[in-house]
Amino acid sequence: MRKNGAQIFVEALKMEGVDTIFCYPGGAVLYITDALYGADVRQILVRHEQGAVHAADGYARASGRVGVALVTSGPGATNTVTGIASAYMDSVPLVVFSGQVGTMLIGNDAFQEADIVGITRPCTKHNYLVKDVRDLPRIIKEAFYIARSGRPGPVLIDIPKDVSAAMAEFKYPEKVHIRGYQPTYAGHPGQIKRAVKLILAAKKPVLYAGGGIITSEAADELLAFAEALSLPVANTLMGLGGFPGIHPQFLGMLGMHGTYAANMAVTQCDVLIAIGARFDDRATGRTDSFASHAKIIHVDIDPTSISKNIRVDVPIVGDAKNVMKKMLEAVEEEKATLREYKQGIAEWLSLLADWKKKYPLGYTKGKLLKPQYVIERIYELTKGKAIIATEVGQNQMWTAQFYKFMKPRTILTSGGLGTMGYGFPAALGAQAAHPDMLVVDIAGDGSIQMNIQELATAVQYCLPVKVVILNNGCLGMVRQWQQFFYEKRYSCSLLQCTPDFVKLAEAYGAVGYAIEDEKEVDKVLKKAFSNGRPTFIDVHVDPEECVYPMVPAGAPLDQMVLV
Repeated sequence: MRKNGAQIFVEALKMEGVDTIFCYPGGAVLYITDALYGADVRQILVRHEQGAVHAADGYARASGRVGVALVTSGPGATNTVTGIASAYMDSVPLVVFSGQVGTMLIGNDAFQEADIVGITRPCTKHNYLVKDVRDLPRIIKEAFYIARSGRPGPVLIDIPKDVSAAMAEFKYPEKVHIRGYQPTYAGHPGQIKRAVKLILAAKKPVLYAGGGIITSEAADELLAFAEALSLPVANTLMGLGGFPGIHPQFLGMLGMHGTYAANMAVTQCDVLIAIGARFDDRATGRTDSFASHAKIIHVDIDPTSISKNIRVDVPIVGDAKNVMKKMLEAVEEEKATLREYKQGIAEWLSLLADWKKKYPLGYTKGKLLKPQYVIERIYELTKGKAIIATEVGQNQMWTAQFYKFMKPRTILTSGGLGTMGYGFPAALGAQAAHPDMLVVDIAGDGSIQMNIQELATAVQYCLPVKVVILNNGCLGMVRQWQQFFYEKRYSCSLLQCTPDFVKLAEAYGAVGYAIEDEKEVDKVLKKAFSNGRPTFIDVHVDPEECVYPMVPAGAPLDQMVLV
């Protein structure tokens, strides 16, 4: 059957099982938005193209499916770059469709023309410029396959306006074959056996788990593997929720704002098992001191991540879920050795337990409300049965430290790029994916203003996201660094004209609450979490509170400022 490019677009989305698309229309995509009118694909109109991509990102992280966004050409396309780069850094599967000027106008500096393929080449897994409508079904099929397979990531498809209007026979491909792109899912059997033998010879092992655990749906295998070998587990920021936050073997998050137990364990271990983590600088600190006494096993589906930042001894390229299953099978074959191994690590586990007891995460209460207390109360009121988004900065680190994530896909945060303004639209995407779940964005008064216009989206589509604003009157993490390293010269970090967030919420047709005192926290949070409407909770917290522990940039992990 012959269809125009816009109709092919809609039919292809349906074939891929897409039920929601986050969009902002414009002239170059009017054929497509017209084809979507009345189609069985929910359109959510955001208020900024960056919000569209972050919302698609939140949808993808919370659901495990590919997130989809649609924007117009020129500034519409360029406004997506931050969201695409954030998804690329955090390995989030997205397909972003941008409109483009007609093919005959490309390269002529036409109205609202931008070379978005060239602009996004460094921050997409792959991208396409569609030059012939007959190629559109194949390109869309390939894009979804590339986005979700191997190490996931964003793919951009740029569609000229005349291509969306042109006619062609529609036949959607059944399979994808891309020469040169064949991700490896099964780890090498010999390397798996080497890894297990190395672990069973260890006296001080540590399991270091990252976002690949979430991506590969490997949380059950991680738990089984850790319990079978009595392994202490440290998570990266992206790996939170991949291992239960209250499990006795959990050491907490490692890195710049990691726990004492996690950082010291990695520093002193003799075997480090890294699964689905990429050894980024915020996790490792100074690289020549990171796990410097350890043999390192690294499991990752992306071969380019192995030995990129830290040299490893046993590389295993493969999917975390598949590899851990095989590792568990190999452990089962070593039962006699396993008993000796567990006896040999008893002293190490006792030391780790002692560190956890002596150096827990904490804070000192005072006259002013502490942000850590607010996050503790959010956890106690939800018991992990919520999706938590964060912005970036102090709010992000306090959330990682004081909210106990119990399940995968319950934390949405911009880990690699550190994008202020990410959390609120990402929370909207998660709410669209899970309409019956409580979704909370923990924000700062600086970061929430980056994409605050998406409150209109929340109200229009009845997305009852709760935004808890830790309002300290400043760009908190910037102010903290200025306090520590710049002799308290608070240049451009104090927000001296912050809006009344309660009135602002009400102006959009949402609900607003304010909290000034500790005794109001539970009462207001309970009311907000049960009201069924988009809600801002403006919580006035101690403006001088800092995130501890802290490893100064470039320092080894064991050089922590504890208080």
